[in-house]
Amino acid sequence: MLKVLRDLFRHNREFAAGSILVLIVLGIVVASFFSPYPPLDSYVVPPDIPPSWDHLLGTNSRGQDVFWQVAVAMRNSLLFGISVALISRVIALVIGLVSGYVGGMVDRVLMSINDTFVVIPLFPILTLFYFMMHDHMSWVVLAVAMASLGWPYDARLIRSIALSLRNREFTTQSIFSGMSTRQILMEEHLPYVLPIVFSTTLNNINWSIGLEVTLSVIGLTNIETPTIGTMIYWANQHTAMVAGIWWWVLAPVATVIMMFIGLFLLSVSMNEFIDPRTRLARMGA
Repeated sequence: MLKVLRDLFRHNREFAAGSILVLIVLGIVVASFFSPYPPLDSYVVPPDIPPSWDHLLGTNSRGQDVFWQVAVAMRNSLLFGISVALISRVIALVIGLVSGYVGGMVDRVLMSINDTFVVIPLFPILTLFYFMMHDHMSWVVLAVAMASLGWPYDARLIRSIALSLRNREFTTQSIFSGMSTRQILMEEHLPYVLPIVFSTTLNNINWSIGLEVTLSVIGLTNIETPTIGTMIYWANQHTAMVAGIWWWVLAPVATVIMMFIGLFLLSVSMNEFIDPRTRLARMGA
């Protein structure tokens, strides 16, 4: 695995650039654990101070150090995105593998459910969900709701791979050897779809963080939890750009854009690595 990562870093510029951007953001996230200020406390520093050596990214109108707020907010946003991606990957894997391998009526029923979720308009549904769960809205509730809606496209992709694996000789041999359906899916078919799952996980993290930021900016989440979206929400509430406190908006936006670009480049490079022809061409073969 380390050799693969080393070769990707040496021969794939997208992977190298994406890795550097993601590592920078992860460095900021790690720094959040050493924050000298409680993330929910206000007026712990003088408000509206421009970036300086004492406050690298300045302070905001709520008396918070912007750098430490960005660190905590990015940690929460990234954890949120990873949670949504992992839950939705499990759903996509189960439905995609079972549908593709079993086929028949099971395949038709699962794909009908899958196609129903594909056409559901996500933003209106999540907006309605917020108003229904307003008094009980939390980070966990929103993550589960988004994960329940973020799996159908990838489930169909996994199904297409499972369909091709169903008629392979090793699958027939596994059936004759007495392996159960669960064993065939977990031990024989799962390794073939894991590279695709890894690539789609990166894209799903971007999708979930972007949607969380959108919902938070307009106040449709728990605005007391520090995330990139809630930082922008509070900056907007205090009219930061009008007041000339540009660093309050620029810092979270620049950080999340670095994460988006980094994960996107890693996803693109992994897609190329999965294709043997592209991989050989990259490495000069």
